[in-house]
Amino acid sequence: MWYDEYLDRIDTALADEDKKLALRRAASTFLLKKRDALGSLPYLDYYRKRLREVKAWSIDHIDELIKTFKENFEALGGIVHIVSTKEELANVLRKVIGSGKLVIKSKSMTSEELEVNKQLEEMGNTVVETDLGERIVQLMGCRPSHVVVPAIHLTKEKVADLFSKVTGERVPPDPKAIVGVARRMLRDLYMKADVGISGANAIAAETGSILVLENEGNARFVTNAPPVHVVIAGIEKLVPTLEDAMLIAQVLPPYATGQRMATYLSIISGPSSTADIELTSVRGAHGPMEIHVVLVDNGRRRMLRDSRFKQALYCIRCGSCLNNCPIYQLLGDEFGYRYFGGIGTIWTAFTEGLKVAAPLAYACTLCGRCKLECPLELDIPEMVKSLRDLLIKEGYIPPPLSFAERSIIEKGNPMGI
Repeated sequence: MWYDEYLDRIDTALADEDKKLALRRAASTFLLKKRDALGSLPYLDYYRKRLREVKAWSIDHIDELIKTFKENFEALGGIVHIVSTKEELANVLRKVIGSGKLVIKSKSMTSEELEVNKQLEEMGNTVVETDLGERIVQLMGCRPSHVVVPAIHLTKEKVADLFSKVTGERVPPDPKAIVGVARRMLRDLYMKADVGISGANAIAAETGSILVLENEGNARFVTNAPPVHVVIAGIEKLVPTLEDAMLIAQVLPPYATGQRMATYLSIISGPSSTADIELTSVRGAHGPMEIHVVLVDNGRRRMLRDSRFKQALYCIRCGSCLNNCPIYQLLGDEFGYRYFGGIGTIWTAFTEGLKVAAPLAYACTLCGRCKLECPLELDIPEMVKSLRDLLIKEGYIPPPLSFAERSIIEKGNPMGI
């Protein structure tokens, strides 16, 4: 069933000419911008090699970093929760947020992985995505299809039609006009929201600091305007120092969006405070009065303990591998579940299970482009091959491969002749 269902989805994706057009447009733009950015940053090779060293050390010392961050962040007035599963996260959200709240969110792959929106809505909350791409897919009722550009599979014409229906006015297929409508729709919600939820690009244990990179400016509203800010991040986001976290800020933009630096870089170290009256420290001056950081396992420790897959935890979610993957260019979000491409296949296996990851592992061609384009040079093809070995042991073998194997044994050729 898992194989036949995936073949049906592939057929649907291959017949979607609008999706293929959107992916082609995006791929060519990404490649040009990335080439220009890499050519203008002479020290980038040093930064990315140093970053791999930092990530490797951090993953090997993850318990030490969790302990250090918790102590330092709580000393600043924040609260740290450590969860292993979706169910444990739901308990934290129920306790911290409750029901009947307006919750605004900035883009977070970890929240997608853990179905945070669904959980909050089932508790009786209203959830609004504020990243433009995330807001588009939320209104469209579909899932994100890229770790950096969630609505990459949709053409500007489709987005304009969507916004026209939502607003009741004609929105032209012009990105500037679409952005203007989105800005108008979301502006008031920032001040009305009860809770803001964000992810984190990196977390510095030594200073108890959360690093958030963005271009739109929405994450600054989400993390600063509501009275409560909740950060949901995987344990792999922890690094020792703020200097280490800044390596991610320097490597991620050129590989993700072809920029030398993201437009906004926020460093958050506890709730807002002031000491302007007799040097008495008071929390909640203008920013949030409460900040909760939820550190998530959800399969990450199992990945860490398996030497074949541990390096997948080094991934910084730049999406550069997707922008150069021939299968992703054809299938888009169908070459993935919540994470995409070859690296997404590994993440899917550990966060969702082998059955969900199985068809994705066999869709990969092992061409190696992802490894060439990865800033940390992760050996994604080798990890996919190791995952296939694991899948075969568990009985997840595509029927055509089983047929070929039997034919070779019985008749000496894979065709059954």
